[in-house]
Amino acid sequence: MGQRWSAVPAVARPIADAAADAVTAAGDQDAAGFEAAVARLAAYDPAQTGLLLGTVVRHALEEGHPDGLASDDIRDTLAAVVTGARAWQPEVDPQVVLLLLAGALGVLETDPDEAPVKPDVAARHATLLVAHLVAPATFAARLERAATELAEHAE
Repeated sequence: MGQRWSAVPAVARPIADAAADAVTAAGDQDAAGFEAAVARLAAYDPAQTGLLLGTVVRHALEEGHPDGLASDDIRDTLAAVVTGARAWQPEVDPQVVLLLLAGALGVLETDPDEAPVKPDVAARHATLLVAHLVAPATFAARLERAATELAEHAE
């Protein structure tokens, strides 16, 4: 994509480019483009990638449910992501999507004895989740907003 990311720190701009390409490919159901973008995204620090995309997810969920999220809202989102992706991404795992939703909302309690989700699996599912919640045309602005929020909290 090679977009200008004014609010994204320079170190995170390659993550932003890969994520934007993955979200666009997911929106187009372009399997080859999606695979290439997810592979790039998975090569970056999973904590940074997860934090940035998780913040985009949280914002989208909050905006979509201004009166607050209920368990039915999460269940509906989970079902819609999985159902929508299965036609062209048959390996989509509802458990991974649920973990990502919980992480984005800050309610995930990690088990130290449990292996973390592999970076490529996390990148694939996070992108599918974001692509369901955010139109590709608005992703860049949403990512910029997430980066701005994260930078403010880092100070």
